[in-house]
Amino acid sequence: MEFTLSDSHASPRDIPPIDFRAELNDEQHAAVTAEPGPMLVLAGAGSGKTRTLTYRVAYLLTRGVQPHEILLLTFTNKAAREMLSRVEDLTGIDARRFWGGTFHSIGHRILRTHGEAVGLEPGFTILDEGEAESLLREAIQSTDRHFLRDKGNPKPRVIANIISLARNTRLDIVPTLDRHFPQHREFAEDIVPFARAYEKIKRRHNVVDYDDLLELWLVLLQKAPDVAEGYRRRFRYTLVDEYQDTNVLQAEIVDRMAADHNIMAVGDDAQCIYTWRGANFENIMTFPDRHPGTRIFRIETNYRSSPEILRFANAVLRHQIAAGRGFDKELRPARPSFQKPFLVPTLDTEEQAKFVLSRLQGLIDEGRRLRDIAILYRAHYQAIDLQVLLSKAGIDYMITSGVRFFEQAHIKDVVAHLRIVFNPQDFPAFARLAVLLPKIGEKGARKLYDLAEKHAADEQTDFTEACLARPVLAKVPAPARDDWESLMQTLRDMRERAETGTPADVLSAAVEGWYGTYLKGAYANYTNRLDDLTALIGFARRYEDITELIAQITLLTSETSDRGVDDERDAVRLTTVHQAKGLEFDVVFVIGLSEGQFPLRRAIEAGDVEEERRLFYVAVTRARDELYLCHPRVSGRGGPMMHAPASQFIQEIPENLYETVHLRRSSGW
Repeated sequence: MEFTLSDSHASPRDIPPIDFRAELNDEQHAAVTAEPGPMLVLAGAGSGKTRTLTYRVAYLLTRGVQPHEILLLTFTNKAAREMLSRVEDLTGIDARRFWGGTFHSIGHRILRTHGEAVGLEPGFTILDEGEAESLLREAIQSTDRHFLRDKGNPKPRVIANIISLARNTRLDIVPTLDRHFPQHREFAEDIVPFARAYEKIKRRHNVVDYDDLLELWLVLLQKAPDVAEGYRRRFRYTLVDEYQDTNVLQAEIVDRMAADHNIMAVGDDAQCIYTWRGANFENIMTFPDRHPGTRIFRIETNYRSSPEILRFANAVLRHQIAAGRGFDKELRPARPSFQKPFLVPTLDTEEQAKFVLSRLQGLIDEGRRLRDIAILYRAHYQAIDLQVLLSKAGIDYMITSGVRFFEQAHIKDVVAHLRIVFNPQDFPAFARLAVLLPKIGEKGARKLYDLAEKHAADEQTDFTEACLARPVLAKVPAPARDDWESLMQTLRDMRERAETGTPADVLSAAVEGWYGTYLKGAYANYTNRLDDLTALIGFARRYEDITELIAQITLLTSETSDRGVDDERDAVRLTTVHQAKGLEFDVVFVIGLSEGQFPLRRAIEAGDVEEERRLFYVAVTRARDELYLCHPRVSGRGGPMMHAPASQFIQEIPENLYETVHLRRSSGW
């Protein structure tokens, strides 16, 4: 197979002079100007990682390396564009002459040229997520036409997530289920043939999905040695951004593409927080073993945070290193002294929210912009009280880790249960639930509702009982009948609890009933959504009347539903720590720092505490000036009130590295 190279020649003489010594600090300069060979650059938070990569590319160009000889792999196209745009500004060389982009975009580019070697015909197309799911549904139905009719079985979207994670981690289906989807372990013998059928259908239609762009790229490197050798000759230098986030598949691709060892991997083991979606912590830890002669460069001067915040962050790092789960490193400040982080013990999450609101109002009075303030949490449900208070106080906020709590689909679904129990005339609530059932659309929901309403009037019976009457059941599509009866039984149970129980008891019946089963099969992140619903039950305990609870939730949703996502809007940022990675703010509040909340209880039980500690480190290092660490001492999420000790990550930090705030019950702090 022929392998061709073509690129106009670039001469170092055409590049404007760059004073690398003046533009970089000592640590950055050492990495940028290093001699060829395998390099692992450990770039601490706020240390100028992007600058180092950018100047490394520019330095190589000044040494006579051609643009087409450099491969830059990133995790977002935005990151690649920003880096190559900076290179163009520095050197004057058109960014389009470089091979830079995400793993998937580079894989696509290579397969377009050499796809026939791995069984792809010219003109193959890429499926989007919805199309891939439809094709998987076809594969499932062709393998077992009854599988999707069972309400307890996982839906195609969930199966797609399982198969995708198995492919990216290079694990079989069974260990993938055991590790990440234990609720679906019983379906292993079904999912394996589904995956095989899905692969056959894709090949028959000459289409690829997102994961194929990596898998087939690796197969190409394995089975077409002339092609692999051609790319190794072409790309004399490989640079990888955010290396700690690579999965097994990506790391193996990099190893084969950079077999001659001219590779610079840039990352931070302390910020590896995406193992739940396939990132492999061992990739960065074993990099020197896989690339003999690796030189490790540490970039530890931090330009973001105050010295006091960095001393706190370094204490977190020391515990990670002591556990044998990271490279030795220490962040050093470039900024002058400011103030210590604050530890804020509160009675519960409601008082925690009141403190944050009070301090926000103080920060506004001090002249801080809302957009420079972030409130971080481990899980979405932990910000319920805060969202309620911010809405009531009229302080604009923006959720950057998804939609607002009460606007999430599963929250709206459960609230629809409440609405129809309280008000059987609420057709929109009825329709929202009915269309979740197989073969029932909006028109079908209307016909069933009208029929049940008429039967209830004729027979002088309750609407829910009418839904279970024989004339109505006869009109329910056969594939939906079991679900319909289960849903109506749940609504009946909720109505009975409403007569003597609390709103929280009524909500519990919804989660324990039909919807709990539906949720398990409908969403890959079932456990996260179940946590949200448990938190909603806890929130409901503050109300004695169902009508008041429904009204409050509806008002909160309608007040905020017209606010879109706008990065430039002057609004407080509310986000999970995962979504905050790579961002920085003048002021950061980390809430929910109680054992079982951060770290999450299921992470403790699964032995994943070290990744939770890395998450805590990421949260702490988002702050420039002020850092507030909030610890609710009582937790009652979906159950009885219990004492909640401070997070172990707080307990292991020396007390002289923070100041404790003592709240006055009556006012502020």
